[in-house]
Amino acid sequence: MKLYMQVMIALGLGLKRNWHIFAGLILGIFAGVWLHTNQNPIIMNALTFIGQLFIRLIQMVVIPLVISAIVIGITSIGDSKQLGKLGTKMICYYAIITTIAVALGAGLALLIKPGLGAAAYINSDVATGIQAQVAATIESQKGNLLNLILGFVPKNPLAAVASGEMVPIIVFAVMFSVALARVGEINRPFVSFFESIFAATMKITDWIMCFAAPGVFALTAIAVSAFGIDIFMAISKYLGVLALGFGIQLFVVYPVFLRIFSKVPVWMLYAAIAEAMMVAFGTASSSATLPLTIACCEKRGISHKVTSFVIPLGATLNMDGTALLQVVAVIFLAQAYGIALTPLIIVQVALLAIVASSTSAGIPGAGLITIALVLNGLGLSPEQLVAGFAFLFTIERITDMMRTLVNVTSDAVVAAAIADNENEINYDLLNNPESYNDVIE
Repeated sequence: MKLYMQVMIALGLGLKRNWHIFAGLILGIFAGVWLHTNQNPIIMNALTFIGQLFIRLIQMVVIPLVISAIVIGITSIGDSKQLGKLGTKMICYYAIITTIAVALGAGLALLIKPGLGAAAYINSDVATGIQAQVAATIESQKGNLLNLILGFVPKNPLAAVASGEMVPIIVFAVMFSVALARVGEINRPFVSFFESIFAATMKITDWIMCFAAPGVFALTAIAVSAFGIDIFMAISKYLGVLALGFGIQLFVVYPVFLRIFSKVPVWMLYAAIAEAMMVAFGTASSSATLPLTIACCEKRGISHKVTSFVIPLGATLNMDGTALLQVVAVIFLAQAYGIALTPLIIVQVALLAIVASSTSAGIPGAGLITIALVLNGLGLSPEQLVAGFAFLFTIERITDMMRTLVNVTSDAVVAAAIADNENEINYDLLNNPESYNDVIE
């Protein structure tokens, strides 16, 4: 059976099993179109409250889940040789997928040229409102790459936890967990404590996901109501390039990757993580989707040892969808402003996009904020790009939803490949539809 047919079957099974979430997405689109032309403050306020409540509930468990998962995952691996092997394989797999993503994004943007003629659709009045924000973002990162990397190491781990700085939290959690793994059995009381935290946060996640359908409905309706259907006509090329790039990643790159590096059937994996994929699209937040991604993988065959180590790190550092978006967006802006793109500049954009994407928080809008690092590397000023930034931010929500879907799927793909390599995957469970009823009833 062809790969794309396997993927379509998997998505079909996922939609059948999670019809209520899919219904929330579709109804949210219709509600958003109606609200775009029939503004109703009471309904908008209610939808905003429901959507924000859903995101806050699920983000509430992200930090304790990430820390406990990393501690359990690394300490369960045990000896440093096996840990190094697993970590090296994870980094190599993520690097392969992200490199393909930026090359794909650059190739499609240069071929289709979505930025040509875009100036006619850029609203200068809208641009003025965000000029200060864009200028401040780019200025704060100007020539600051070394300080950005230095910021990965927290001065105070508790302060990083309190402020929700995910990369410093990950760095400390990994170092602390490796130390725990090296001290031997004396770590058992502490590890048991985090095992209890992990179990409790996963139970809370099960409760929260009962609220998934109305939450996704509200978030989708708000997104569509902001720009309506007309905006799609004005930016069809830009959206088309992104949709094509993300589609190739999902339907070609990931299936081929799984076929080369593992024996995991793509249709099995996509069917198993269908809930996480749809919630990722609805929330536009890989961090908010993280608990569900872990739940789908663990309860459907991928071992806790691999899942708890690979997926939390991937949700923070592996952002191939974001990298693809950033490459396309920068080339789009360059084309819109008539900036010449030499091969050296294109390579520089691709490399900076990989770095910038890895620093993006797993929250809505983060991809376009960290794109300032890529632009700064090219010496572009806020004054040159303010109108283009306004244009990108106008449609940021829908592009965010697409790139988050890709990011979350990528994490699960790499986890599945590593689990297969290490004989840490239960194929009977992965291929058992009855096991799919315990994440969302």
